[in-house]
Amino acid sequence: MEDTNALANSFSTLTGGKYAQPSKNIIMGFSMGGHVAAAAVEKETAQTAKNRTTYAAAMPACGVMDEEYEFQWLGDYTLVAAHLAGLGPKTFPQGTDTYKALLPDILNASFSSYSGALWQENATQGAKLREIARNLTGGDRPVFNLGFRVAALQGAVFSTGGSDGTVTGILPRNIYGNATTTYRWTNGATPTAAEVAFNASVLRVTPAQNPNPALPDRVRYLPRVNGEVSVPVLTMHTTGDFYVPFRHQQLYRAAATAAGNGDRLVQRAVRAPGHCDFTAAELVEGFGDLVKWEAGGARPAGDDVTTPAVIADPNYGCKFTRGTRPGVDACPAN
Repeated sequence: MEDTNALANSFSTLTGGKYAQPSKNIIMGFSMGGHVAAAAVEKETAQTAKNRTTYAAAMPACGVMDEEYEFQWLGDYTLVAAHLAGLGPKTFPQGTDTYKALLPDILNASFSSYSGALWQENATQGAKLREIARNLTGGDRPVFNLGFRVAALQGAVFSTGGSDGTVTGILPRNIYGNATTTYRWTNGATPTAAEVAFNASVLRVTPAQNPNPALPDRVRYLPRVNGEVSVPVLTMHTTGDFYVPFRHQQLYRAAATAAGNGDRLVQRAVRAPGHCDFTAAELVEGFGDLVKWEAGGARPAGDDVTTPAVIADPNYGCKFTRGTRPGVDACPAN
Protein backbone atom coordinates (compact mmCIF):
# COMPACT_ATOMS: atom_id res chain seq x y z
CA MET A 1 0.00 0.00 0.00
CA GLU A 2 2.76 2.40 0.94
CA ASP A 3 4.79 1.53 -2.17
CA THR A 4 1.79 1.92 -4.47
CA ASN A 5 1.00 5.35 -3.08
CA ALA A 6 4.66 6.34 -3.36
CA LEU A 7 4.66 5.22 -7.00
CA ALA A 8 1.56 7.28 -7.77
CA ASN A 9 3.13 10.31 -6.10
CA SER A 10 6.30 9.91 -8.19
CA PHE A 11 4.69 10.12 -11.64
CA SER A 12 6.22 13.47 -12.56
CA THR A 13 9.65 12.48 -11.27
CA LEU A 14 9.61 9.09 -12.98
CA THR A 15 8.73 10.70 -16.31
CA GLY A 16 11.67 13.09 -15.99
CA GLY A 17 9.46 16.10 -15.36
CA LYS A 18 8.01 15.83 -18.86
CA TYR A 19 4.51 15.43 -17.43
CA ALA A 20 2.83 17.05 -14.45
CA GLN A 21 1.28 14.98 -11.72
CA PRO A 22 -2.14 13.73 -12.85
CA SER A 23 -5.09 15.71 -11.57
CA LYS A 24 -6.94 12.48 -10.89
CA ASN A 25 -5.87 8.91 -10.00
CA ILE A 26 -7.96 5.75 -10.42
CA ILE A 27 -6.55 2.55 -8.92
CA MET A 28 -7.11 -1.01 -10.13
CA GLY A 29 -5.54 -4.22 -8.88
CA PHE A 30 -5.78 -8.01 -8.97
CA SER A 31 -5.66 -10.49 -6.07
CA MET A 32 -3.31 -8.97 -3.47
CA GLY A 33 -3.37 -5.94 -5.74
CA GLY A 34 -7.14 -6.01 -5.40
CA HIS A 35 -6.67 -5.75 -1.66
CA VAL A 36 -4.36 -2.79 -2.20
CA ALA A 37 -6.86 -1.12 -4.53
CA ALA A 38 -9.65 -1.55 -1.98
CA ALA A 39 -7.54 -0.40 0.96
CA ALA A 40 -6.26 2.58 -1.04
CA VAL A 41 -9.65 4.32 -0.87
CA GLU A 42 -10.37 3.53 2.78
CA LYS A 43 -10.73 6.27 5.38
CA GLU A 44 -8.22 4.55 7.65
CA THR A 45 -5.58 4.47 4.92
CA ALA A 46 -6.11 8.16 4.20
CA GLN A 47 -5.57 8.93 7.86
CA THR A 48 -2.61 6.66 8.62
CA ALA A 49 -0.52 6.10 5.49
CA LYS A 50 3.00 7.46 5.46
CA ASN A 51 2.65 7.99 1.71
CA ARG A 52 -0.75 9.50 1.08
CA THR A 53 -2.56 9.63 -2.25
CA THR A 54 -6.13 10.55 -3.11
CA TYR A 55 -7.84 8.21 -5.54
CA ALA A 56 -10.97 9.18 -7.43
CA ALA A 57 -12.23 5.61 -7.81
CA ALA A 58 -11.11 2.01 -7.38
CA MET A 59 -11.57 -1.30 -9.18
CA PRO A 60 -10.46 -4.25 -7.04
CA ALA A 61 -10.60 -7.45 -9.11
CA CYS A 62 -10.48 -10.94 -7.56
CA GLY A 63 -9.34 -9.12 -4.46
CA VAL A 64 -8.81 -9.99 -0.83
CA MET A 65 -11.59 -7.74 0.47
CA ASP A 66 -11.46 -9.05 4.04
CA GLU A 67 -7.90 -9.72 5.13
CA GLU A 68 -8.90 -11.66 8.24
CA TYR A 69 -11.29 -13.94 6.36
CA GLU A 70 -8.66 -14.93 3.79
CA PHE A 71 -6.38 -16.41 6.42
CA GLN A 72 -9.34 -17.85 8.29
CA TRP A 73 -10.30 -19.69 5.09
CA LEU A 74 -6.80 -21.02 4.42
CA GLY A 75 -6.51 -22.24 7.99
CA ASP A 76 -9.96 -23.82 8.03
CA TYR A 77 -9.61 -25.74 4.79
CA THR A 78 -6.24 -27.28 5.51
CA LEU A 79 -7.23 -28.11 9.08
CA VAL A 80 -10.51 -29.73 8.01
CA ALA A 81 -8.87 -31.74 5.21
CA ALA A 82 -6.37 -33.17 7.68
CA HIS A 83 -9.09 -33.95 10.22
CA LEU A 84 -11.25 -35.75 7.66
CA ALA A 85 -8.23 -37.92 6.91
CA GLY A 86 -7.76 -38.74 10.60
CA LEU A 87 -4.53 -36.72 10.60
CA GLY A 88 -5.72 -33.49 12.17
CA PRO A 89 -3.26 -31.71 14.45
CA LYS A 90 -3.56 -31.89 18.23
CA THR A 91 -1.79 -28.59 18.81
CA PHE A 92 -1.48 -25.30 16.92
CA PRO A 93 0.61 -24.58 14.98
CA GLN A 94 1.35 -27.97 13.51
CA GLY A 95 4.30 -26.76 11.45
CA THR A 96 4.48 -26.60 7.67
CA ASP A 97 7.09 -29.36 7.39
CA THR A 98 4.89 -31.77 9.35
CA TYR A 99 1.90 -30.87 7.20
CA LYS A 100 3.86 -31.41 4.00
CA ALA A 101 4.94 -34.85 5.21
CA LEU A 102 1.31 -35.80 5.86
CA LEU A 103 -0.07 -34.21 2.71
CA PRO A 104 -0.01 -37.33 0.47
CA ASP A 105 -2.13 -39.23 3.00
CA ILE A 106 -4.43 -36.22 3.45
CA LEU A 107 -4.98 -36.04 -0.30
CA ASN A 108 -5.47 -39.79 -0.66
CA ALA A 109 -8.27 -39.63 1.90
CA SER A 110 -10.35 -37.15 -0.12
CA PHE A 111 -9.26 -37.34 -3.76
CA SER A 112 -9.39 -40.29 -6.12
CA SER A 113 -7.12 -38.36 -8.46
CA TYR A 114 -4.89 -35.35 -7.85
CA SER A 115 -2.67 -35.29 -10.91
CA GLY A 116 -3.27 -33.17 -13.96
CA ALA A 117 -5.05 -29.84 -14.28
CA LEU A 118 -8.21 -31.00 -12.48
CA TRP A 119 -8.47 -33.07 -9.32
CA GLN A 120 -11.37 -35.42 -8.55
CA GLU A 121 -12.76 -35.75 -5.06
CA ASN A 122 -14.06 -39.14 -3.92
CA ALA A 123 -17.67 -39.75 -2.90
CA THR A 124 -16.95 -40.10 0.82
CA GLN A 125 -14.51 -37.79 2.60
CA GLY A 126 -13.92 -35.80 -0.56
CA ALA A 127 -17.59 -34.99 -0.95
CA LYS A 128 -17.69 -33.82 2.66
CA LEU A 129 -14.59 -31.66 2.13
CA ARG A 130 -16.13 -30.13 -0.99
CA GLU A 131 -19.38 -29.26 0.77
CA ILE A 132 -17.62 -27.84 3.82
CA ALA A 133 -15.59 -25.67 1.45
CA ARG A 134 -18.73 -24.58 -0.41
CA ASN A 135 -20.35 -23.43 2.82
CA LEU A 136 -17.20 -21.63 4.00
CA THR A 137 -16.67 -19.77 0.74
CA GLY A 138 -20.04 -18.19 -0.02
CA GLY A 139 -22.63 -20.92 -0.40
CA ASP A 140 -24.06 -22.71 -3.42
CA ARG A 141 -23.23 -20.97 -6.70
CA PRO A 142 -22.43 -21.79 -10.31
CA VAL A 143 -18.94 -23.05 -11.17
CA PHE A 144 -17.99 -23.79 -7.55
CA ASN A 145 -17.50 -27.50 -8.24
CA LEU A 146 -15.18 -26.83 -11.15
CA GLY A 147 -13.21 -24.24 -9.19
CA PHE A 148 -12.86 -26.73 -6.32
CA ARG A 149 -11.17 -29.17 -8.70
CA VAL A 150 -8.63 -26.77 -10.22
CA ALA A 151 -5.26 -28.29 -9.33
CA ALA A 152 -3.35 -25.00 -9.21
CA LEU A 153 -5.78 -23.48 -6.72
CA GLN A 154 -5.96 -26.60 -4.52
CA GLY A 155 -2.17 -26.62 -4.51
CA ALA A 156 -2.02 -22.97 -3.51
CA VAL A 157 -4.42 -23.49 -0.62
CA PHE A 158 -2.84 -26.72 0.61
CA SER A 159 0.61 -25.10 0.53
CA THR A 160 -0.46 -22.95 3.50
CA GLY A 161 -1.18 -25.95 5.75
CA GLY A 162 0.45 -26.07 9.17
CA SER A 163 1.36 -22.38 9.26
CA ASP A 164 1.40 -20.50 12.55
CA GLY A 165 -1.16 -17.82 11.79
CA THR A 166 1.23 -14.88 11.57
CA VAL A 167 0.93 -14.89 7.76
CA THR A 168 4.56 -16.00 7.33
CA GLY A 169 5.73 -13.44 9.85
CA ILE A 170 3.93 -10.40 8.47
CA LEU A 171 1.88 -10.15 11.67
CA PRO A 172 3.32 -10.09 15.17
CA ARG A 173 0.70 -12.55 16.49
CA ASN A 174 -1.63 -15.32 15.31
CA ILE A 175 -4.68 -14.12 13.37
CA TYR A 176 -6.29 -17.53 12.81
CA GLY A 177 -9.11 -18.85 14.95
CA ASN A 178 -11.97 -21.32 14.62
CA ALA A 179 -13.34 -21.45 18.17
CA THR A 180 -16.84 -20.50 17.04
CA THR A 181 -16.88 -22.05 13.55
CA THR A 182 -19.31 -24.87 12.82
CA TYR A 183 -18.27 -27.04 9.90
CA ARG A 184 -21.16 -28.41 7.86
CA TRP A 185 -21.33 -30.70 4.83
CA THR A 186 -25.14 -30.89 4.87
CA ASN A 187 -27.71 -28.10 4.59
CA GLY A 188 -30.38 -29.13 7.08
CA ALA A 189 -31.63 -26.81 9.79
CA THR A 190 -29.47 -28.56 12.38
CA PRO A 191 -26.16 -30.42 12.15
CA THR A 192 -26.28 -34.19 11.75
CA ALA A 193 -24.89 -36.49 14.43
CA ALA A 194 -21.79 -37.01 12.30
CA GLU A 195 -21.29 -33.26 11.96
CA VAL A 196 -21.72 -32.78 15.71
CA ALA A 197 -19.07 -35.43 16.36
CA PHE A 198 -16.73 -33.90 13.77
CA ASN A 199 -17.03 -30.44 15.29
CA ALA A 200 -16.53 -31.77 18.80
CA SER A 201 -13.29 -33.51 17.85
CA VAL A 202 -11.61 -30.97 15.54
CA LEU A 203 -8.82 -28.83 16.96
CA ARG A 204 -10.02 -25.42 18.15
CA VAL A 205 -7.83 -22.35 17.98
CA THR A 206 -8.34 -18.87 19.42
CA PRO A 207 -6.70 -15.91 17.66
CA ALA A 208 -4.33 -13.70 19.59
CA GLN A 209 -5.46 -10.36 20.91
CA ASN A 210 -5.02 -7.59 18.34
CA PRO A 211 -2.96 -9.58 15.81
CA ASN A 212 -3.03 -6.77 13.23
CA PRO A 213 -2.47 -3.61 15.30
CA ALA A 214 -2.74 -0.04 14.13
CA LEU A 215 0.71 1.50 13.64
CA PRO A 216 1.70 5.05 14.55
CA ASP A 217 3.44 6.06 11.32
CA ARG A 218 2.05 3.93 8.47
CA VAL A 219 -0.75 1.57 7.49
CA ARG A 220 -1.23 -1.70 9.37
CA TYR A 221 0.77 -4.80 8.51
CA LEU A 222 -2.38 -5.92 6.71
CA PRO A 223 -4.16 -2.71 5.61
CA ARG A 224 -7.81 -2.76 6.63
CA VAL A 225 -10.76 -2.82 4.24
CA ASN A 226 -13.68 -1.52 6.31
CA GLY A 227 -16.07 -0.26 3.64
CA GLU A 228 -15.42 3.31 4.74
CA VAL A 229 -15.11 4.79 1.27
CA SER A 230 -16.14 8.12 -0.24
CA VAL A 231 -15.53 7.35 -3.93
CA PRO A 232 -16.99 4.88 -6.45
CA VAL A 233 -15.77 1.29 -6.16
CA LEU A 234 -16.52 -1.45 -8.70
CA THR A 235 -15.39 -5.00 -7.93
CA MET A 236 -15.23 -8.17 -10.03
CA HIS A 237 -14.93 -11.73 -8.76
CA THR A 238 -15.21 -15.17 -10.32
CA THR A 239 -17.76 -17.48 -8.74
CA GLY A 240 -15.41 -20.49 -8.77
CA ASP A 241 -12.30 -18.88 -7.28
CA PHE A 242 -11.03 -21.35 -4.69
CA TYR A 243 -7.98 -19.39 -3.53
CA VAL A 244 -9.58 -16.01 -2.86
CA PRO A 245 -13.20 -17.12 -2.53
CA PHE A 246 -16.37 -15.32 -3.56
CA ARG A 247 -17.20 -14.93 0.13
CA HIS A 248 -14.94 -11.86 0.09
CA GLN A 249 -17.57 -10.01 -1.91
CA GLN A 250 -20.29 -10.84 0.58
CA LEU A 251 -18.20 -9.58 3.48
CA TYR A 252 -17.27 -6.40 1.60
CA ARG A 253 -20.93 -5.70 0.82
CA ALA A 254 -21.80 -6.12 4.50
CA ALA A 255 -18.97 -3.79 5.56
CA ALA A 256 -19.84 -1.08 3.03
CA THR A 257 -23.53 -1.24 3.93
CA ALA A 258 -22.80 -1.06 7.65
CA ALA A 259 -20.62 2.00 7.02
CA GLY A 260 -23.42 3.67 5.06
CA ASN A 261 -21.60 3.35 1.75
CA GLY A 262 -23.59 0.67 -0.03
CA ASP A 263 -24.49 3.06 -2.83
CA ARG A 264 -20.80 3.64 -3.58
CA LEU A 265 -20.17 -0.06 -4.24
CA VAL A 266 -21.02 -2.04 -7.39
CA GLN A 267 -20.10 -5.74 -7.54
CA ARG A 268 -20.01 -8.08 -10.52
CA ALA A 269 -19.87 -11.87 -10.61
CA VAL A 270 -18.15 -13.69 -13.48
CA ARG A 271 -18.78 -17.36 -14.25
CA ALA A 272 -15.25 -18.75 -14.25
CA PRO A 273 -13.35 -21.35 -12.19
CA GLY A 274 -9.98 -19.68 -11.90
CA HIS A 275 -8.44 -17.00 -9.71
CA CYS A 276 -8.55 -13.67 -11.60
CA ASP A 277 -9.91 -15.60 -14.58
CA PHE A 278 -11.33 -12.63 -16.49
CA THR A 279 -11.54 -11.96 -20.20
CA ALA A 280 -10.32 -8.69 -21.69
CA ALA A 281 -13.91 -7.80 -22.56
CA GLU A 282 -15.03 -8.19 -18.94
CA LEU A 283 -12.22 -6.00 -17.64
CA VAL A 284 -12.62 -3.31 -20.29
CA GLU A 285 -16.36 -3.12 -19.70
CA GLY A 286 -15.95 -2.92 -15.94
CA PHE A 287 -13.24 -0.27 -16.01
CA GLY A 288 -15.09 1.75 -18.63
CA ASP A 289 -18.26 1.73 -16.54
CA LEU A 290 -16.29 2.80 -13.46
CA VAL A 291 -14.68 5.72 -15.32
CA LYS A 292 -18.06 6.94 -16.57
CA TRP A 293 -19.55 6.61 -13.08
CA GLU A 294 -16.72 8.58 -11.47
CA ALA A 295 -17.08 11.30 -14.11
CA GLY A 296 -20.68 11.89 -13.09
CA GLY A 297 -22.55 9.22 -14.99
CA ALA A 298 -25.20 6.93 -13.60
CA ARG A 299 -24.25 4.25 -11.11
CA PRO A 300 -23.59 1.13 -13.23
CA ALA A 301 -25.43 -2.14 -12.81
CA GLY A 302 -24.06 -4.92 -10.66
CA ASP A 303 -24.95 -8.27 -9.10
CA ASP A 304 -26.61 -9.20 -5.83
CA VAL A 305 -23.83 -11.06 -4.00
CA THR A 306 -25.64 -11.84 -0.76
CA THR A 307 -29.06 -13.45 -1.39
CA PRO A 308 -28.54 -17.24 -1.33
CA ALA A 309 -31.39 -18.04 -3.74
CA VAL A 310 -30.08 -15.52 -6.26
CA ILE A 311 -26.50 -16.77 -6.07
CA ALA A 312 -27.57 -20.42 -6.35
CA ASP A 313 -29.46 -19.81 -9.59
CA PRO A 314 -27.80 -21.81 -12.40
CA ASN A 315 -27.62 -18.64 -14.51
CA TYR A 316 -26.07 -16.47 -11.81
CA GLY A 317 -23.18 -14.39 -13.16
CA CYS A 318 -24.44 -14.37 -16.73
CA LYS A 319 -25.10 -10.62 -16.69
CA PHE A 320 -21.40 -9.68 -16.76
CA THR A 321 -19.71 -12.78 -18.13
CA ARG A 322 -18.26 -12.14 -21.58
CA GLY A 323 -16.93 -15.23 -23.32
CA THR A 324 -16.97 -18.91 -22.41
CA ARG A 325 -14.65 -21.13 -20.37
CA PRO A 326 -14.04 -24.86 -20.79
CA GLY A 327 -16.33 -26.86 -18.54
CA VAL A 328 -18.58 -23.92 -17.68
CA ASP A 329 -22.21 -24.02 -18.81
CA ALA A 330 -23.01 -21.35 -21.36
CA CYS A 331 -25.45 -18.62 -20.42
CA PRO A 332 -28.85 -18.47 -22.12
CA ALA A 333 -28.89 -16.33 -25.23
CA ASN A 334 -30.27 -12.87 -24.62
